[in-house]
Formats: sequence, structure tokens, C-alpha cells
Amino acid sequence: MDLGRVVSMRRREFIALIGGAAATWPLAAQAQSPIGKIPVVGVLWHAGSAEQEDIYLSALRKAFSDLGYVEGKNIILEHRFPAEQPERFKVLARELVDMRPDAIIAVTPLGAVELKRLTGTIPIVFVLAADPVGFGLVESLAYPGGNATGLSLMTIDLSGKRLGLLKEVVPQLSRVVLLVDRTDPFRERFIKVNQAAAAALGLTLWSAEITSADDIAPLFAKIAEDGTNGAMWGPGGLLFVERARLGEIALAHKLPTMVTVAEEVPPGLLMSYGQDVPDYFRRATGYVDKILKGAKPAALPVEQPTTFKFVLNLKTAKLLGLTIPSGVLAIADEVIE
Repeated sequence: MDLGRVVSMRRREFIALIGGAAATWPLAAQAQSPIGKIPVVGVLWHAGSAEQEDIYLSALRKAFSDLGYVEGKNIILEHRFPAEQPERFKVLARELVDMRPDAIIAVTPLGAVELKRLTGTIPIVFVLAADPVGFGLVESLAYPGGNATGLSLMTIDLSGKRLGLLKEVVPQLSRVVLLVDRTDPFRERFIKVNQAAAAALGLTLWSAEITSADDIAPLFAKIAEDGTNGAMWGPGGLLFVERARLGEIALAHKLPTMVTVAEEVPPGLLMSYGQDVPDYFRRATGYVDKILKGAKPAALPVEQPTTFKFVLNLKTAKLLGLTIPSGVLAIADEVIE
């Protein structure tokens, strides 16, 4: 055989071999890259920044850490902050869905509903949903039946309990204002249930919507003028973010307050009764962990609370001139002094 032909053939074979290998190298490298195997989890918050969400963001990160996840090594968390704006929820929900993450955590019902509208395949874990069935997130609490599951609040069911505690601490209580965040899709039902609970206790309850931080001072001035002697509010992104201002203004107007979220009490509110919200974030990460390991949201029942947390601010009570009954003090899970 001609030596030149042999060398030429071997050269062509070598080039073909190298060419074929080169074509597969990027795929092989990607398959072997640790980054390619790291699960991505989106988180759709409600406030405008990580700083505003620090209490719950820290709880979420610690919960993932406790489960063995290290950000950047075996999990990537993609956080989005819509700043309480409904349109931003839509934009950021679309952004997360387009990323095709392995799962998305929706902190609020507004975010969960928008994500559910956009995708029927990416697993969604909702954290603070008052009525998952009513919002169309799941078919039932026991059998979610779709791509969403998570934790259900009992905010409405506890309305009578909260008003009862407020009346026990404030014997002269007669007229209560219920503040609601206008972006809360559950606000109308929340108002009706609280009005019924107030009537059963012989109280008058009226509602007032808050759309921005600028509404707070004028509203409390109006409250002070019309004889209202108690205030309540439930979960709501704006109400949580503005907790310090609300506490300061409520104290300035000598107005006793009852809320649903314990983390709102320290800045000057009187008390709270509701779910342990940081624990909800810890439990939400448990859902994500199961999903990343192969579980389907449709087969993971929605969890409901079995215990509730009662927080009492004695410092605020003293400034308001209130004496806390011993029976109420005895049942407090946390007392701020």
C-alpha cells in the first residue's frame, strides 16, 4: 500500500475522531459540571428588598441550611421582591417561570395565584395562603391535585379569638377599626368575618383600606376623631413593611392594637395572636426538599396550623395605661417587657 495514502487516511481518521469528540465535549462537560446539577429555587416575596424581608429571609436560609443545603454549592435561590405592587408580582412571576426553576416558593397568595396562572408544571410551594382552595391553588387540602401545595393560614377562623382577647385587655372597648391592605385578594371576606365576630361580642367594627405608607398618618388622625378605641389588622405586605410606623403612630394616638403576626408587635403594638410565621418558612423548605427529591406537589397535602402564638407587649400596655388581667398574662407565649 502506498505510504502516502496510509498517512493521509490516518490523518483523516484522526481529524474525524477529534471533530466528533469536540462536538461532544460541551455536553459532557455540562453533564459533569457541578453547576449543571445544582437545583434552582425561585422565591417570590412581597416587600421591596432583602432588608425589608430580613426576618423571614433569614428564617428561610437557616431552614435550607438545616436541611443540608448550601447556597451556591448544592442549591441556588433566586429571590424576587415585588415591593407590594400587583403589576410587579406579574412581571417577576413571569421572570421566575421563564427561568424554568426546579421549584418556586410563593410567599403570598397574590404571588401564588399569579404563578399558578403562568405554569401548570413547575412545582409551587405557597407559604401564607388563607384559603388555598378558594384561591384555586389546590383542589383540596388533602389532595392538592396539581403543581401547587404548601401551608394554609387560619386567619379568618381566629377573628373572634383576637377580638375577644382585645376586649378582655381593653374593658372599655366598643369601636374597632380593621385595617386592610388593598392588594390583599382576601380582604373582603376578612372584613365580613371580623364584622360578624365583632357583632357577636357587642362591638362595632369598621374597615379602612391602606394603599401606601402615606395613608397611615391621616387615617389614624381620623380614627382618633371618631371615638374608635381599638385597632386590628391581618396579614398584608404593606402592613408588615410599615409595622414600625404603625406601632409609633398607634402609640401616639393611645390606640390598643391586635394583629396576626408576632413580628409586628415589638415596634409598639399591643399584642398578636396567630401562626408562628418563621416556622411556616421552615416548613415550606421541607416541601421544597421533598420536591427536589422527587415528590409531586399533587401528592403532598396542604398543612394547617395546630398551634398558635400569643404575644403580649407589656411595655406598650404600660404606656397605654392598661392593666393586663392575670388570666391573659398566663396564656401568653411571649411577653415583651
